[in-house]
Amino acid sequence: MNEESSQSVNLSVIVPTYRRPADLARCLAALDTQWRPADEVVVVVREDDHATHAMLDARPAGPGTRNLRVARITQPGVVAAYNLGMETARGDILCFTDDDAAPHRDWTQRMAEAFARDSTLGGIGGRDIVHQLGTILTGAAPNVGLVSWYGRPVGNHHIGAGSARRVQVLKAVNMAFRRAAVQGVRFDERLRGSGAQVHCEMLFSLDVVRRDWKLMYDPTILVDHFPAARSDDDQRYVFNRTAFYNASFNLRFIMRDHLSPAGRWAFIFYATLIGTRADPGLGRALTLAFGRTGPMVAMQQWWIGVRALFGAWQQERR
Repeated sequence: MNEESSQSVNLSVIVPTYRRPADLARCLAALDTQWRPADEVVVVVREDDHATHAMLDARPAGPGTRNLRVARITQPGVVAAYNLGMETARGDILCFTDDDAAPHRDWTQRMAEAFARDSTLGGIGGRDIVHQLGTILTGAAPNVGLVSWYGRPVGNHHIGAGSARRVQVLKAVNMAFRRAAVQGVRFDERLRGSGAQVHCEMLFSLDVVRRDWKLMYDPTILVDHFPAARSDDDQRYVFNRTAFYNASFNLRFIMRDHLSPAGRWAFIFYATLIGTRADPGLGRALTLAFGRTGPMVAMQQWWIGVRALFGAWQQERR
């Protein structure tokens, strides 16, 4: 792949942000250092986020952000921000990253080259190197971005290892889509949450796969990720009933619409009786009750998951 062909792809970067001006400044500084500058950077900002607006007004344009555009939004939640970013952006390739991330210098170049190389590629993402509580999360997972037939999700985007491979789900902090692949597709506003709206990129990715486009995960496409505090109920490392219900509802809602009839029944059994450490069924909750999670929180999580299952199954279909 030569430089001319990767440069010929028109590429937009979309960054939703809310009340993280210092994190956003670091993200934009990283975009300024890209070997292949984005053709435009679209920052989606809430109208009432005065600190971020002040930072953007005072910030001089850099090499990679000369074509920076600010899209103002009043509606809360990252889903609305993603959708506005897609509507505002002009590029044939739509790259997404978070305000608390810093893409590596070859990030846009690798994205552009991948799309120029493969016309069947609908989306591609990479690894986010997570800097958490003073350490970097390490690991080497072979399985990344998958959903089993019975609804068990596998993430591992932050520790994916090996060669590039096909996946079903990309992670929002480090992903890009071909506009033709997402024409008419939007992040689903029925998902719960007033901020992060957990799992929204899972549903979006599965919708793209359903349209017979290829999604790839390449662990050499890198961003540094510095998970920052959120401005809603879904605070990291802290159990919150509302946030847990929203995340559980979203996962169950996605599986209801994505899985086959047999897979849906299997998912009901799996989610209710087994589950994962992050979203336990009864058996997992009983195990976690005797560990760090403790009996009160573990059993609350299980019961909230049961309630979320009923709520998701009653949600109106498209």
